[in-house]
Amino acid sequence: MIGMKKWLGFTAVMVMAVLLCGCRGNTREESIVTEDNKTEITEGITPTEEITLTEEIKPTDKEMFATGITSEENEDDAVPTSEDVTPVTEAVTPEPAEELNNEIEERCPAKYTLTRADVKYGEFSHGTYFSETCGLERGFCILLPSDYSEEKQYPVLYLLHGIFGNEYSFSSDSGNKIKEIIGNAAADGMIEETIVVCPNMYAASDPKQQPGFDAESCLPYDNFINDLVNDLMPYIESNYSVLKGRENTYLAGFSMGGRETIFITLRRPELFGYVCAISAAPGIVPTTDKFMTHPGQMAESEVKFADGAVEPNVFIICCGTKDSVVGTYPKSYHELLEKNGSDHIWYEINGADHDNKAIQSGLYNLIKQIAFDKKNAAVK
Repeated sequence: MIGMKKWLGFTAVMVMAVLLCGCRGNTREESIVTEDNKTEITEGITPTEEITLTEEIKPTDKEMFATGITSEENEDDAVPTSEDVTPVTEAVTPEPAEELNNEIEERCPAKYTLTRADVKYGEFSHGTYFSETCGLERGFCILLPSDYSEEKQYPVLYLLHGIFGNEYSFSSDSGNKIKEIIGNAAADGMIEETIVVCPNMYAASDPKQQPGFDAESCLPYDNFINDLVNDLMPYIESNYSVLKGRENTYLAGFSMGGRETIFITLRRPELFGYVCAISAAPGIVPTTDKFMTHPGQMAESEVKFADGAVEPNVFIICCGTKDSVVGTYPKSYHELLEKNGSDHIWYEINGADHDNKAIQSGLYNLIKQIAFDKKNAAVK
């Protein structure tokens, strides 16, 4: 897990991310490398010292790509602690459906990210399943509600990590507040108690193959659609008490997970009722960035739902305005979908980087859309 960093402390990591990940072919700031292998920034982030590049990517950098930078909160965005909240000892009455709205909020409200004394949170656990797609036993982490019972059935959110991540990436990074957002929203009656499944998205058949910034190393990410649909989802539905059907099946992903979320949604839209791609990485369509050439998963004209397809009820794409890793690639996907006539929601998180603010925002707005649809359907 990446700890909280002061601005000066994580500037070096940010510069390294820009130069190593190669995802800046479509970005707002530019950087160059001088003859003596030092970094100079022409605009954007101002480094406090020159950074010497190395071929090795640090573990903390890999974690940043997988689940985002843990950013310092601005004073105006400071999250209150549990001491600021009066413990609730009686049941919380859900908001009437008419008081809900489906307007996008850039920031996840603080009351959903804090640890509250009145809420019992679920805990992540680890499981395995055999993947016919990969020919291997593969792992996943799962977040069950605190009072999980086989007597009840629960909707399921599949949450996909970024490059260099695995099934432990989200469960081991408390900065993204996954448990808190899901638990608080359910406790407030905003959504039903929900199961969250965090898979290992690197669906390789060779256990020795490792992720990397080259086209061949990225192929297992594109293969994950087969593992998810044919192996993981059937396993979860057979071994946990879940509500089946697209209305109760959600998909979200960050960075490389955001890229695959868009790809999976366009290929199998009938499976997922609610979708959110956060800070999606390049590579859905052919492109060349600073580090590698992406052959693309489809042509630009194919970035759309097939004619007559059953589309998700909600399909969100979002990104921070200061994303130093994927830049404007998420916006380019929005523009292609818009050009090709496929409905979706696009928004930007003002001031957010490739960080947990973006993840929290995307997850919260996905939950809010689910709540709005389901509670309005319940009163009809």
